[in-house]
Amino acid sequence: MSGVTARPADAASGLIHQALVYGTDQAFLSATTPFCLDGLARDDRVLAVTTEANIELLRAGLGDAADRVEFVNARRWYDAPGRTLAAYNSYVTTYSPAHRRIRIIGEPVWHGRDERQEAEWTRYEAMLNVAFAGSPAWIVCPYDTRTLPGRVVADARRTHPDLLVDGDSRASREYGDPAAFTHAADHRPLPPPPAGTGVTVRFDADLSRMRRRVSAWAVTSGLSGEQVEKLLLAVNEVVTNAVEHGGGHGEIRLWTEGPAIGCDVTDPGHMGTPFPGYLPPDLAGPRGHGMWVVRQVCDLVEIRTGPPGTQVRLHLTRA
Repeated sequence: MSGVTARPADAASGLIHQALVYGTDQAFLSATTPFCLDGLARDDRVLAVTTEANIELLRAGLGDAADRVEFVNARRWYDAPGRTLAAYNSYVTTYSPAHRRIRIIGEPVWHGRDERQEAEWTRYEAMLNVAFAGSPAWIVCPYDTRTLPGRVVADARRTHPDLLVDGDSRASREYGDPAAFTHAADHRPLPPPPAGTGVTVRFDADLSRMRRRVSAWAVTSGLSGEQVEKLLLAVNEVVTNAVEHGGGHGEIRLWTEGPAIGCDVTDPGHMGTPFPGYLPPDLAGPRGHGMWVVRQVCDLVEIRTGPPGTQVRLHLTRA
């Protein structure tokens, strides 16, 4: 079992978060097979979220033990950063009472992502360290150097405290504080909406008027009833946050672009929350659910905040 982790699984009950950097099928198997077998021997819950090809490799490597591992296609699991984080949170919460540890092989989907999507998935990897701190989760995130851009693998060294490389486990010297994490895309402004499309809605404390105007635009744009409800929910949560904690007023810009719905909410305030919407809220608490809900509803959420104010861009897929 050597080379599987930087620390024995029973050394601590807190999070272990590792990046598995591999370049061959054998390198993948030599790390993941003993990881699963050791977990099963200890009665840990084991979940493998990876590619179809790697699922077949791992099933073959585990033999009869594969029946005790839960396998999920990564394409189905990694659909949106907020929803994926919620899915892992639900999984750990559900199974941790009955198991010493929850072991997860989680291989993010990077192919087909544009630069801004890539930035948010990289940020998601950094946020795992905060969202699951103190939990009994042991997460190994594979990164295939044969197919991934070098920048993605380099960012993995920044977002994972531990690395698995060529069978050796070690602390990542590049790992940084999630609260201070930035991606290269964060230093560039978001591109403007398509010219000549959409509508602008100004808002203040009268949220009912804002909701009527957004709803009317959504209906005339051909959105389904479900999509109208999702858009209204997300916009209302962001605007409410802006009214209560930001500048108290601002502007909404709505547009459609192919199969996508775009929405910018801007206000003159500054968003000081370090992890907006990434940390699961206290379900018993009356507040603090807003941005978490937004990340569940939207396919992508981008935030820029600074001296000029705050811009929150929402992306939804139009049914």
